[in-house]
Amino acid sequence: MTTPSSAIAVRGLRKSFSGKLVLDGIDLDIRQGTVFSLLGPNGAGKTTTVRILSTLSKPDAGQAWIAGRELAREPDAIRAAIGVTGQFAAVDGLLTGFENLVLMGKLHHLGKRETRQRAGALLEKFDLAEAAGKSLATYSGGMRRRLDLAMTLVGRPRIIFLDEPTAGLDPRSRRTMWQIIHDLVSQDGVTIFLTTQYLEEADQLADRIAVLDRGRLVAEGTPAELKQLVPGGHVSLRFADVAELDLAARTLRAGSRDDEELTLQVPSDGGVRSLRSLLDELSLADIEPAELTVHTPDLDDVFLALTDHSAPPAVAPSPAESPSPAASPSPAISITETGAGQ
Repeated sequence: MTTPSSAIAVRGLRKSFSGKLVLDGIDLDIRQGTVFSLLGPNGAGKTTTVRILSTLSKPDAGQAWIAGRELAREPDAIRAAIGVTGQFAAVDGLLTGFENLVLMGKLHHLGKRETRQRAGALLEKFDLAEAAGKSLATYSGGMRRRLDLAMTLVGRPRIIFLDEPTAGLDPRSRRTMWQIIHDLVSQDGVTIFLTTQYLEEADQLADRIAVLDRGRLVAEGTPAELKQLVPGGHVSLRFADVAELDLAARTLRAGSRDDEELTLQVPSDGGVRSLRSLLDELSLADIEPAELTVHTPDLDDVFLALTDHSAPPAVAPSPAESPSPAASPSPAISITETGAGQ
């Protein structure tokens, strides 16, 4: 069973298709009122995971609890508590925006008055009120995606599965969707399960991220924690003159210097402990840099390091212990060794 703070809990989820193992015993704990992002290359099992957790497909093994309900025993109750928005807008192009929302209200068995009130409120919320009576043929791609998400919210779901929600959108429309997702979590307390190919999107939105590769979770943590997994992080120190640069280089005995820019790059994971140690060392030598900048790998670096099978692993993985269903989700990062894919 889940803890009171869990929106989704998964234990040992497995799924195969035609003898090919797609999910190899994954475990998840997703807290209520947060954004959780599942990343992975094509074919890693992301869509299969979403389909199982949204009751559209059955697992071969494992257990899952969604909104406090057990997946195997209470799928109908789970469907009433969740919303699903796929990669392509599931709207009726022959209807207006308002008519699409009214239709969704009827499917949720809402009364006529409640349906119209709910439709109007959602059109305002998603900045679609002026286009409410217009045919969807006049809607842009971003407007269609906003309407699609609005339709998902008609039934007031507590958990929303967003599968590639901004695929094909221009940068402005994508950022509009990001703000909507932020508001759903911060203002409405909705839990978001997000899959995306845009790593910047996961970085901007997710409280926690898991990387799925060949059917197994190979890492999980906050965006900041994941970025510390791969090498390449450093601190750039800029000094007022060459004398200060010389003294810092002799003191730290590490990194590469640029005499023209008066900078010294020192390898670092960017963490508080390593920064404090670096500053203490400089302070003891009476060295005060004019500027300090922390450079850490981005999620692209993490993704490539964890899913690149053509080169040795960029990080040294260690087995991660799966929390018991009764345990609270751990805030710590975990890394697991990926097995051979099938």
